[in-house]
Amino acid sequence: MNFSRIVLAALGGFVTYFVLGGLSFALFPRMRTEFLKYPAVYRSQEGQMSHMPGGMVGMFVSILALAVIYAMLYQGQSSVAEGARLGAMFGVLIGIFSVGSFVLHNYVNLNIGSALTLQQAVAYFVEWTVTGIVIGVIYRPVV
Repeated sequence: MNFSRIVLAALGGFVTYFVLGGLSFALFPRMRTEFLKYPAVYRSQEGQMSHMPGGMVGMFVSILALAVIYAMLYQGQSSVAEGARLGAMFGVLIGIFSVGSFVLHNYVNLNIGSALTLQQAVAYFVEWTVTGIVIGVIYRPVV
């Protein structure tokens, strides 16, 4: 495993995840209004911002873990195209896991509607798929 590339891939995935998350709110403003329907469930924007540093550390550590898993499984060549292809498959699998273990789990346990659940499912699936591609493009094994 190439540890410097793992950290670089995790950093690239971290930036990608947060950029896509911000874009999803910018491109789909209805998503924000869906969250506002559940003030007893979700923190206010100010509350979220005050907790954001801890959340960002947690997300980086999580994406670092994914980059390590990717590196452990990676058996391909060093080409960008191969990394993107394998990263896409990896990202899709992480996206499916995220929707099943997070989005649908929250739908069962939280008092939220199906519109918010569907929006989160699409957003997280896309975010994790693209994050997987970025990890795959950046990571290179030691040759």
